[in-house]
Amino acid sequence: MCYNMSLSPSPSLSLSLSLYLPLSLSNSLPLSLSLPLSLSLPLSLSNSLSLSPSLSLSLPLSLSPFSLSPSLSPPFSLSLSLPFSLSPSLSLPPSLSLPPSLSLSLSQLFDHIAKCLSDFLVSQDLKGQTLPLGFTFSFPCEQKEIDKSILIRWTKGFNCSGVEGEDVVKLLKEAIHRRGDFDIGSVAMVNDTVGTMMSCGYRDQSCEIGMIIGTGTNACYMEEMKNVKRVEGEDGRMCINTEWGGFGDDGSLRGIQTEFDLEVDKTSINPGVHTFEKMISGMYLGEIVRLLLLKLTEDKLLFEGQTSETLRTPESFLTKFISEVEDFSEELQETVRLLAPKCDITFLVSEDGSGKGAAMVTAVAQRLVQVYLDLFCLSQEKLRQVSAQLKKDMVRGLGKHTHHKAPVKMLPSFVRATPDGTEKGDFLALDLGGTNFRVLHVRVVEDLQTVGSQLCAIPKEMMLGTGQQLFDHIAKCLSDFLVSQDLKGQTLPLGFTFSFPCEQKEIGSILIRWTKGFNCSGVEGEDMVKLLKEAIHRRGDFDIGSVAMVNDTVGTMMSCGYRDQSCEIGMIIGTGTNACYMEEMKNVERVEGEDGRMCINTEWGGFGDDGSLRGIQTEFDLEVDKTSINPGVHTFEKMISGMYLGEIVRLLLLKLTEDKLLFEGQTSETLRTPESFLTKFISEVEEPDSGLENARRILSQLNLKWNEVDAHVVRLVCDTVSSRSARLCAAALAAIANHMRVSRKLDRLNTTVGVDGTVYQKHPNFSEELQETVRLLAPKCDITFLVSEDSSSPVAAVGGQ
Repeated sequence: MCYNMSLSPSPSLSLSLSLYLPLSLSNSLPLSLSLPLSLSLPLSLSNSLSLSPSLSLSLPLSLSPFSLSPSLSPPFSLSLSLPFSLSPSLSLPPSLSLPPSLSLSLSQLFDHIAKCLSDFLVSQDLKGQTLPLGFTFSFPCEQKEIDKSILIRWTKGFNCSGVEGEDVVKLLKEAIHRRGDFDIGSVAMVNDTVGTMMSCGYRDQSCEIGMIIGTGTNACYMEEMKNVKRVEGEDGRMCINTEWGGFGDDGSLRGIQTEFDLEVDKTSINPGVHTFEKMISGMYLGEIVRLLLLKLTEDKLLFEGQTSETLRTPESFLTKFISEVEDFSEELQETVRLLAPKCDITFLVSEDGSGKGAAMVTAVAQRLVQVYLDLFCLSQEKLRQVSAQLKKDMVRGLGKHTHHKAPVKMLPSFVRATPDGTEKGDFLALDLGGTNFRVLHVRVVEDLQTVGSQLCAIPKEMMLGTGQQLFDHIAKCLSDFLVSQDLKGQTLPLGFTFSFPCEQKEIGSILIRWTKGFNCSGVEGEDMVKLLKEAIHRRGDFDIGSVAMVNDTVGTMMSCGYRDQSCEIGMIIGTGTNACYMEEMKNVERVEGEDGRMCINTEWGGFGDDGSLRGIQTEFDLEVDKTSINPGVHTFEKMISGMYLGEIVRLLLLKLTEDKLLFEGQTSETLRTPESFLTKFISEVEEPDSGLENARRILSQLNLKWNEVDAHVVRLVCDTVSSRSARLCAAALAAIANHMRVSRKLDRLNTTVGVDGTVYQKHPNFSEELQETVRLLAPKCDITFLVSEDSSSPVAAVGGQ
């Protein structure tokens, strides 16, 4: 439906009316007209017309007797393109006050489409849902993006003003917005031939050509990208919409055009264009036949030279009349075989026109999202390979002569046993592992008790400053805590949890390298216990007793060991990630002695630093590593830990937006800002009940223009990235468990893993997916997971005493 009407309020009325088919003229109407009056099809009423005081129009409209009289003559200009509908009885009084329904504009075509969409959603009980839309628009368009298409020109009798040169997707969305009673998701704009190819391609994946020969005609096909000079890239293929209806518009078909083709073109609403379409398509074939029949009749070769008023009426011989006597498809296929003898072509009729294909293109757009997500999906076989590689690197790290080249350092902790419950006394604990650190007063009587604690922040500039600044800050906070707990005069032993890669010595601990955003100068290669004691000495207002240096994973294992003495593995998956376990001394070649066991700090965050994980790193992992403060190290940690997961999601969302698969291709300054998508957002978006609501809030917070489909895609992205993290973590944990079982020569290993970290504890699905994957990858290990109740700090106080 398309129409346009313009009115002048002047008391004199001049009428210009053009009507395009389908139009039925019947019954009478009280109309007073002045001559001259011309009637033709398409019907044109022009020049000066006089109307009696009342004008009634009804459709179908008839050409039956009407009276001509010189009467009222106000100016009136009216232009209509059909199909359209007018009210059954429309009366124009002398004042010519037209009802709003006839104040027609460009928007009414799309308003009508929007209304039909709304009615359909109601009929299908879909009104509350926001679904992606495939939009088949069967007119010549310049396709800019999957969701942007500029109408070049109308064909097939349409001539709505104000649409050519406009984005029809935008016009549709604006019409839907004007209604305000429903919404749609992403829009895939599809030409009808592309839709037909896609629809048939779902049934036959060798379908690479789409063709329509109906009211109009067109074809598309899959072209080699190297031949598509207007689009960058040479790999793969792209579907090209030929718009072959315009073939011959440059005169190249003049030699085969007949006088009847020329007459059809001359009397069409768009002379000189769509030459090929006017020679072969259904909109014109019947008229060509009619003109030929008239010529044969005129030459006394048909109907004894006698024609009829009906046959003289343009478009009275319908194209469907031809179909009743000819088999078009058989002749087309035979001719193709003659003209393309080296091409074996199968013809497949679209079962549901191009509409289903439009939906398929929308699905393909969603499949393009899945292409990126698939980069993060690791098969069970791939996970087994990762686990096996880590086992090899663990052995290398334990070796006396291979340790220095091993990416997984396997550092001895000199902790030779887990707690047995006999430990007693008061201790201080200091836990440094992120942007905050904790100081605690721990008392051990019958069990482990935290008497008091204090959280201290580490400013960003201090994380990147000098080592002396950092340790002076720690000493000050420790002093403040002693005052608050009334412990200033006491000298208590201190357990120091330091969650960075260190080479543990019997009496100290040497920092190998900073991680987690720290890069304090003058600290790497130094003894952490010595630096802490020097800072306390510089203050001079308190003292501490012996210091036990404990890695956070060791502290977690020891903490859980108080509650479950079978706990022999510690794991942290939070800001960073690491694991420790009780290794057989015979395998710890760098420490003398073969009896008993020792806790080994794996420092598995460095797994892959030798390139062994390159096969599963995505472009997003590589970008995270490249922009980090320590490129090339802690590869595994950057793929699975909380410090980096949010950034991986952000980069993936930016890529999907760049490819017009999210947010209508429009990003925001906030999303472009590094680390703006926090890892905690992932947990919030994946909440089973409130996830989508959280996604909407977060996307608004990021200043993004989103719809419901976008919210669902963001949730899927978060789920995919966090799922990979859990599965990779499981592969690493399975490597440790399998190694322990084999080293101890056990048929089955029964052990407990002490776990800490915000990713494990706060994410709604992480722990479950990790545990399920471990069971698959370590089927001969019965593993219990125990969450640390008060982190690693309390046990650090007593673990090494």
